[in-house]
Amino acid sequence: MSVAGALLQAQTAWFEFVDRSLPPAAPPPDGDVLTAALPDGERVAGVLVRDRYEAGTAPTLWSAREVWELHPLVGAAGGAGLDVLLREWRRVLDRLTPGPDSACVVTWPSRDAQAVRALLAHGFAPLSSLAVRQASADPEVGGPAGGTAVRLATMRDLDVALELELAELAYSALVGAAVRRPDERAVKRAALSRHLEQGDPIWLAERDGVPVGLAHCRLVDAGPGAVSATRLPAGRWGYVNCVSVRPEARGTGVGRRLMAVAHAELATYGALGTFLYYNPPNPLASVFWARQGYRPLWTIWEVRPAGALR
Repeated sequence: MSVAGALLQAQTAWFEFVDRSLPPAAPPPDGDVLTAALPDGERVAGVLVRDRYEAGTAPTLWSAREVWELHPLVGAAGGAGLDVLLREWRRVLDRLTPGPDSACVVTWPSRDAQAVRALLAHGFAPLSSLAVRQASADPEVGGPAGGTAVRLATMRDLDVALELELAELAYSALVGAAVRRPDERAVKRAALSRHLEQGDPIWLAERDGVPVGLAHCRLVDAGPGAVSATRLPAGRWGYVNCVSVRPEARGTGVGRRLMAVAHAELATYGALGTFLYYNPPNPLASVFWARQGYRPLWTIWEVRPAGALR
């Protein structure tokens, strides 16, 4: 067995020990190979992938435009293995000139406490988490407030839905990974229009006919070869892309009502559960999603700008 194969096998075993809900460790994508050695001579590796996102593309609303993402292969070496690999990454960056709109990114199992110390020591912040909820999960205790109607959005609701999504973007940019851009309205409008046209389930909550909230969802199949299969257990999942409630309606049950409908409807499409990304520093989302039965599976650690990696 190759060194990479042995590391991948050991990493899969470690992931299973840390969190049985994790899929097997995935082979890293193509990129620049990094290697490092622990004091006892044990070797670890990783693949560094560099991505550039052009202006006007959707990823620029939740990411820096220039991203270096490390895919570690540390086997069972834990935090010590990650530490020496991050030190090697810092040496690589010393030969480059990352700009201000840049980031270093590592996605790692949320329950691997041994890795947390190494990531914090090198300047990473847990900006986002991928959280999952099983379809059988109990709903939040306490019913939603009455008087809220929920219906599927249509193309006629594009402008209303757009304003709700832009409000969510503005708030998320204060407390997480989202980024405000001069072209954000045009980018959001194009993406939302496409999702409405292809029939993705987007629910609007209304009170007295006035839209007060939105839940933008879609279905994802985590099958062989799919990128989602590297992050989720195999099967069909509902993806909660965006939930937004107008400030004056927060705390009145609108979010709970939206998600009660979304969870029930996505289950009818065969979803074994739902997943979403939220920002742990977000004082609203971090509480709301836990009450809805979600729990972190992966944490996306970032350093912005990339040159701030320690």
